[in-house]
Amino acid sequence: MKLLPAFQTFDDVFDDMFQTPFFKETANYMKTDISKVDGNYVLEVEIPGYQKEDIQIELSNGYLNIKAEKNNVVEEKDENKNIIRQERYKGSCSRSFYVGSQIKESDIYAKYENGELKITLPDLEHQEIEEKKYITID
Repeated sequence: MKLLPAFQTFDDVFDDMFQTPFFKETANYMKTDISKVDGNYVLEVEIPGYQKEDIQIELSNGYLNIKAEKNNVVEEKDENKNIIRQERYKGSCSRSFYVGSQIKESDIYAKYENGELKITLPDLEHQEIEEKKYITID
């Protein structure tokens, strides 16, 4: 008797596990491209299907935390107010990026448009720091 008739090898068990709807659904959210433009970092985060009001960005202990949460209830009733169809959906996704402790909220600019969240923040680590000049004492 075969316990796993659909799998040819032990590795197939793990490969097929990641093809389940659970992994497919979560893997498609918050794909991020990071680029450096004019001394700033630009994060382009894909969050399709969410509204601007569903998204929160928080700066805490040097981490930029992005969270999107959505709750939908669709209800259809007939003329006697009997429920014909009722669907509920609740979903959330989140990402965190370490940006350093020097970054302040006022340094960050964010814009959400057409399913893409664009976050701009300065590269403080590589900005020119004024060199200290010492005066010699005779």
